[in-house]
Amino acid sequence: MLGTPATTMIRNPIPVSVSSSTSPLKHFHHYHLTTSACAALERPIVLDCRPAIILPGLGNNSSDYQNLQLTLKHYGVPTVVAKVSRIDWLRNAAGLADPKYWQGILRPRPVLDWYLKRIDAAVSEAKLLAKDGSISLIGHSAGGWLARVYMEEYGLSHISLLLTLGTPHKPPPKGLPGVIDQTRGLLDYVERYCARAVYTPQLKYVCVAGRYIQGARFFDNSKPSSTIVVSLENDQPVSEVAMLIKVITERAQPMTQVNVVKNTNKSTSPANTMRARFIGQGYKQVCGNTDVWGDGVVPEVSAHLEGALNITLDGVYHSPVGSDDTIRPWYGSPAIVEKWIHHLLN
Repeated sequence: MLGTPATTMIRNPIPVSVSSSTSPLKHFHHYHLTTSACAALERPIVLDCRPAIILPGLGNNSSDYQNLQLTLKHYGVPTVVAKVSRIDWLRNAAGLADPKYWQGILRPRPVLDWYLKRIDAAVSEAKLLAKDGSISLIGHSAGGWLARVYMEEYGLSHISLLLTLGTPHKPPPKGLPGVIDQTRGLLDYVERYCARAVYTPQLKYVCVAGRYIQGARFFDNSKPSSTIVVSLENDQPVSEVAMLIKVITERAQPMTQVNVVKNTNKSTSPANTMRARFIGQGYKQVCGNTDVWGDGVVPEVSAHLEGALNITLDGVYHSPVGSDDTIRPWYGSPAIVEKWIHHLLN
C-alpha cells in the first residue's frame, strides 16, 4: 500500500461559467479536449486491454451507458454493462419492510442482492474476454460503492482496478439539522466493513470527482420564499413540486438527481442564485455542507477516498441523462474519458 496519493486536479475548456476570480483552478493548464477526443474516435486505438465492466448508478439503466461503451471500444477496451433497468431500482423498496431501514442501520444484503448478482453476471461475461483473467470495474455514482460491496462479498482476486465516477463514498455526518442519510445506513456499512482503498500494482482504486457547480446556503441574507423556483432548459420557471413530477414521470430519475437533470447552462458559479441554493441542499444531504463544489449531485469531497488516487475534473456533470458532450459533459463524454482512460490502458 502506497498511502494516500495526492489529489490530481485537471481542468478542461468545456464552456461553463466559472468566475476566474473565485475558481481555485484558475492557474491550471487548459487542455483542448474536444478536438483530441474527436481525433481519438476517428482513429481507433487497438490495444491488448483488460475488459471493463460498467456499473450503472442509482436510477440509471444499462442503455444510458451505450455511448460510453462505444467510446471505450475505440480505445480498445472490451466493455460489458451490468444489466439494470430503471424499474429494477424499485426492488430497493423491500428495505422499507426492514426495521433497520427506519433505524438508519440498513445493510446491503439482502436488499441489494439483486444488484450484486447483476455485477457477478457481468463479471462472468467479462472474464471470458480477459486473456489473463484480470478485469476493471467502472462504477458510476452508487455503482461505485456497490462495487466495493461486491468486492467484499464475492472476492477481488480477478479485479485489478476500481474506477469510480461521481460516487458518494462517504456517509453524511450525523447530528446535523436537516440532514437525512438517504442510504439509511448503507454507506455507514460500506465505510465500516468494506476494504480500505489502495493504490498498488495489484489493485488500484481511482476516484474521479466533478466540479460542475458550487452550491450555496438556501437562506443567505435573503427573504424566504414559499415557492422554490428553478430554471428549465426552455427558461420556463416551475415550482419544485411541478419539476419533481415532470422529471420523475418523464425521465424516471431518482430523487437525488431531480435537482440537476433539467438545469440550464447559465452561470454555474454565482452563489446567490436559486439554482445554486437548490443544488446546495442536495449537497448538504450527502456531505453536510451546502456551499461546496460538486458535479450537481455528489459533492467533490464525498467522491474521493483516502488511499485511492483521487482526481477532480472541472466542468463535469454527474449523469449521462441530461448531459451534453460539449456544453454539459458528464464523466462518460468523450472529452472527459480522455482524461481517465489511461488507467484502463495500463
